[in-house]
Amino acid sequence: MAEMMALAWIMGAFALIVLTSIVTVILVARALYKRVRRSRMLNAAVLRTRATLSWGAQHDVLRLRIRLNETLDSGKAAIDLAALSEGPRGELPRLFRRIQSAASTVDAELRFMESETDPAALAEWLPVLQSRVDQVAAIVRRLRSAVASGLSGLSDENLVMLRADVDREVDALRAGMQELHSLSSNDQSYEPQPQPSAARLNTRNQS
Repeated sequence: MAEMMALAWIMGAFALIVLTSIVTVILVARALYKRVRRSRMLNAAVLRTRATLSWGAQHDVLRLRIRLNETLDSGKAAIDLAALSEGPRGELPRLFRRIQSAASTVDAELRFMESETDPAALAEWLPVLQSRVDQVAAIVRRLRSAVASGLSGLSDENLVMLRADVDREVDALRAGMQELHSLSSNDQSYEPQPQPSAARLNTRNQS
């Protein structure tokens, strides 16, 4: 009886260990899957690979998704740069969040169209989605232009003055180097005449 209870206890402990291991593996796999889904760089690489291996309407849909993702990345880079600068940001971060929300809706429509097999539906909706991606891209371009205007602290006149100052410094440095080279050449060409020795002077005096 004691042996049966010991065996049952061992089996129960083993089953608990196996169950714990399975749950741990599932949790780790889910965490990795979520991290992979959140990785924009990895998702972009997957999209490019799928677009390369696809053709027809599906290729067009994937190319639109790639363009939409690249547009959002360029907008995010502009907003991040504006956050690091000392210039005013205003409502740009909030506006970009609205752009991201709208782009997410367009991307969901594009993902839905990936599974569409009806040529008529594809022919009807692809131009519509193309227009929406174009609109998002145009909005992001305007946002980037606004960020660039805020970051620009130089004018053409400032750049002209800066170039003139640099040219003056370069000319002064070049003139100094030429003068040093000339002095060095003169030193090398000058050879002092040998002085007569005392014995030679005595010989001349005796003669």
